[in-house]
Amino acid sequence: MTTADLARSILPDERAIAAATESSRQIAAFVSTKLDIQRIELVDEAQQRQVVELPTFALRLLGEILSELALGNTVKVVPIHAELTTQEGADMLNVSRPHLVKLLDEGRIPHTKTGSHRRIKFTDLMAYKIERDRASQAAMDDLAAQAQELNMGY
Repeated sequence: MTTADLARSILPDERAIAAATESSRQIAAFVSTKLDIQRIELVDEAQQRQVVELPTFALRLLGEILSELALGNTVKVVPIHAELTTQEGADMLNVSRPHLVKLLDEGRIPHTKTGSHRRIKFTDLMAYKIERDRASQAAMDDLAAQAQELNMGY
């Protein structure tokens, strides 16, 4: 199994943000096509040209990555079969590592142990996150509805 390397994070600088902004716009025009494969041309420093065929879904993913970089965000690509450490999982959920370990020990998120180390499948972590976010949104909707019923001015 693959363990994701989430430790390497580099924030884009102003030049990278500008390039990402422009290139994400250009790629957006191509991903709306019905074609399964797209051809793009790469040019190196010596002006040598290379045509590369990419699946359209990969080009769409590249566009999403560039859109995030254009906002100044760091982006990580994690294979869905990747196994994460408890620290990596905690970082992805934006919780403390001890809190995540408690969730694992309570059986709320499936995991495996390699010796004394816990490993979490990325797909299991994301399933938990989606359910947690759904429950949080439902609670906020309920609170907003109560505030409306009580004329609290929200």
